[in-house]
Amino acid sequence: MTVKKALIPAAGLGTRFLPATKSMPKEMLPIIDTPVIHYVVEEAIASGIEDIIIITGRGKRAIEDYFDDSPELEMHLAKKHNTELLKLVRDVSSLVDIHYIRQKEPNGLGDAVLRAENHIGDEPFAVLLGDDIIVNDKPCTAQLIENFEKYGRSTLAVEEVPYEKLSSYGIIKGKPLCNSLYMLEDIVEKPSPENAPSNLGAIGRYVFTPEIFDCIKEAGTGVGNEIQLTDGIRVLNRSQIIYACRFKGKRFDTGDRLGYVKSIVDFALQNENLREDILEYLREILEVEESPEQGKADIMEEPSVDKITT
Repeated sequence: MTVKKALIPAAGLGTRFLPATKSMPKEMLPIIDTPVIHYVVEEAIASGIEDIIIITGRGKRAIEDYFDDSPELEMHLAKKHNTELLKLVRDVSSLVDIHYIRQKEPNGLGDAVLRAENHIGDEPFAVLLGDDIIVNDKPCTAQLIENFEKYGRSTLAVEEVPYEKLSSYGIIKGKPLCNSLYMLEDIVEKPSPENAPSNLGAIGRYVFTPEIFDCIKEAGTGVGNEIQLTDGIRVLNRSQIIYACRFKGKRFDTGDRLGYVKSIVDFALQNENLREDILEYLREILEVEESPEQGKADIMEEPSVDKITT
């Protein structure tokens, strides 16, 4: 079985980024000049996905507009003979075939996945959360698809989670197999750190067999009185082997404010037009932080010197 369809849930309210997300989807927050969701779509394409479904909600029209044609902007750039930007804009709108399904109200990740059931049908599919960026030569989704095509079973991406953040993830209990691969024994949604079965958390990349839809329905509501994908995975694991894969790559959780800032700094340092200026600025900040009293003294002394000189 080959995986050619992918689902990107993007209907969340983005409350951690209020007030910006009051009128702007969190998935459209820019990493310098490119929205987060652009990187997620690019990962799906680079993994061989040909058909993408984005689950949206109220106030998410900007996502559709971003991946759509923009005749007025293209005409303006053409008149200005700005061929470089014109190509950039046209490339965005021709990335891949994208469909949009509305989730009427946020009701958990499991509910968002269910919205795509009719479009997915009886095919295997990938799920990529819209606020996780994962950087690696071989995309994280491609790594999961490779495992799926080898074993024919649903596969989750996992990574080590700091103790203080265990309660923010679905944490797995797994039987180690080989090469960072585990056979799933259990998964617990947002456990307290002291009750977590391990320090391996499921992050925003999955490949599922279509049976996951019935399992989500069977599981019903869970933590937060929402339909949790984690609960559906537990039900699926009763009848099918599920694998958990420690992926290769660097993950940026842009749904977290600190993670978002880190992603901007890292991407800026990878940009040859920004790298040296950013490094110089960071050195200046570190110098002030390391000797704050000296920095204050320098600021206080400068006006006196100017006055004497005058």
